[in-house]
Amino acid sequence: MVRPNNNQLPENLPQLQNLIKRDPESYSDEFHIQYQHFLSLLEVFALNPSEENKSLDDIVMFIAQVAQCYPIVCEQFPKRLSDLLKNYATVLDPAMRNCFVKALILLRNKNLVPALDILELFFQLLRCPDKNLRTFLQTHIVTDIKNMNAKHKDMKLNSSLQAFMYSMLKDANPKAAKMSADIMIELYKKNIWNDTKTVNVIATVGCFSKVTKVLVTSLKFFLGHDEEDEDSDSESENEIDLKGALMANRVNKKTKKRQKQLAQIKKQAVKAQKKKKNAPAFNFSGIHLVHNPQGMAEGLFKQLQASNERFEVKLMHLDVISRLIGIHDLFLFGFYPYITRFLQPHQRQVTRVLQFAAQASHELVPGDIIEPILKTIANNFITERNSSDVMAIGLNATREICMRCPLAMGEDLLQDLAMYKTYKEKSVMMAARSLITLYREQLPKLLHKKDRGRQTEAQAERKVRAYGDREVHDTVLGAEALLKDSKTIDIDSDEDTDSNDGEWVNVTHSDGEGGGADEDEDDEEEDDEDDDDEDDNEDNSDEEEEDEGNSDEGVESGEESVKAKKEKKDVKILNQKEAAQELALTRIFTDEDFKRINAANLKKTVTSARKRPLEQDRAEFVKLNSIEMIYKKRKHDKESRLETVQAGRQDRERFGWKDGRVNEHCSKTNREKRKTKNFGMLRHKARSKVKKSFKDKQQALRKHLLHQKKMK
Repeated sequence: MVRPNNNQLPENLPQLQNLIKRDPESYSDEFHIQYQHFLSLLEVFALNPSEENKSLDDIVMFIAQVAQCYPIVCEQFPKRLSDLLKNYATVLDPAMRNCFVKALILLRNKNLVPALDILELFFQLLRCPDKNLRTFLQTHIVTDIKNMNAKHKDMKLNSSLQAFMYSMLKDANPKAAKMSADIMIELYKKNIWNDTKTVNVIATVGCFSKVTKVLVTSLKFFLGHDEEDEDSDSESENEIDLKGALMANRVNKKTKKRQKQLAQIKKQAVKAQKKKKNAPAFNFSGIHLVHNPQGMAEGLFKQLQASNERFEVKLMHLDVISRLIGIHDLFLFGFYPYITRFLQPHQRQVTRVLQFAAQASHELVPGDIIEPILKTIANNFITERNSSDVMAIGLNATREICMRCPLAMGEDLLQDLAMYKTYKEKSVMMAARSLITLYREQLPKLLHKKDRGRQTEAQAERKVRAYGDREVHDTVLGAEALLKDSKTIDIDSDEDTDSNDGEWVNVTHSDGEGGGADEDEDDEEEDDEDDDDEDDNEDNSDEEEEDEGNSDEGVESGEESVKAKKEKKDVKILNQKEAAQELALTRIFTDEDFKRINAANLKKTVTSARKRPLEQDRAEFVKLNSIEMIYKKRKHDKESRLETVQAGRQDRERFGWKDGRVNEHCSKTNREKRKTKNFGMLRHKARSKVKKSFKDKQQALRKHLLHQKKMK
């Protein structure tokens, strides 16, 4: 029997949702009924918000799905959900709270809710004691802000959100403050909020937070990490093989699934190609964008002295302070006596402490301030009572400090350390020689005469700088190499040409390179004078015989000689350095020119004894490997190591060898022998095995089972 009222739409919400999306006008009455039902359920739920209400959960998601079809009716729907979350966020059942958050995100994705209102609410929800919800909200906040700034940056929205988030950093709830710091750092790394405002808020608020987790997160942000290298490695591993996919699609069976996969691979390949064509985004560390590095370094040092945190947190403080001092050339004289206390061989993470001491050294720090550190390292590390590894690490650390502040080393201490160049352990010997090589380049006068080595051309040109001196170059170093091909330079043109336009400059080469140029000019002038005398004599002898026309020609030639003499007077004679400076000012150098300049500079740093030039580029940070890298001699050679390997195998069975026979001298079965036979000997058996019918296989199996039964 058919029921008179068979309308199940009010109870079947998924079916009603589907019909409303197809034809909203026809089902407006049903939607109004459901909306009124939602309002009544909401009033009941407000009486006891801690209980889970499954019917309210379903109807909230239903309205969120079809809200765009009835915008006027659902105008207050987001506000009701927001008020509910604001008032009862910590009391709500986790399932109901997640339902309301997902409904609001759905409405935000349909642009039915302003971004600022919803994001401020989500920041407040970070205080909830629900880890899954906080992680979900963090992902949504980052994604939403990234999508809003995809095409162009919305500065007004960003500034208001940043102001709200900065207040969240000072929140009393540690979890909310930590999550806010994580969101800001992630947005900075994604090049969305990569401005100085974000960096300086983390520097002024995050690095001085009372919450240890926020403090550690902020310090790690300024220390940076190598995630970019890992990402590049993962990208290189996950490169799309479009050619292989096309070949596989051509060979394999054509199915809908494979066609979809191929289309997806093509899209990824096009996307990767576009990404390669885009200009690379150069993202540098946030420590360069700090407005007040001196104040930040002093504040962190004061906080470090008064703190009672774990040793790892103190190391982070030391690392950030040393980087600030080294990059911005700061003066923090109290830092060096403090770090001297940790310079003991038995100190935990002592190599990192040595790294921080080297990072905090720069040319503007007086040598008297850093000299106690060098003496402490020499007394505690570079002594024969320590092992060779400790001595080598101490010498390496001394070299890294002196590379940044060469004036800190005294003459007596340097000559004492240079005596380790003949030490019996090779690691110490090589570390001492690296220190000698450094001072051969920087201050060879501090070394003993026999340790200075053969002087290179670059060392001869270098001037010893006093404290506070800056080396200022007025031309391109090595531009003299370009003067060897050209005797003259045209100032008005960008290239060396043979045209007579413009003003010409003669170049006098030093060190005998162009010594013949002046002599040639003198010879030419003498020849010109002799020619003039001969011409005068000829003119005097032939004056009576010449006609008036010939006399006119003589006047013209005299005017030309006067002009030539005037041109010679206008020519400037420059030495090699001035000519190189003039060339750099009047000409645009090409890549080939720079290659020649680099080759000439490289040649200056090499003598006949030293075939390899020294590395003079000072890195921004001190690598830990440059201090820890010491020469370790192997304990024995390959033959003795093989003997120990063979000795360890004596009382052990052969790896991968299993013999099930009781007596190893007895014969093997045919099946065991078949394993060692060549495949050509067994091909006919394999072929007959393939052609066996089902009946033959059945008989063979029966025969085998009967044989096994008899054997028992």
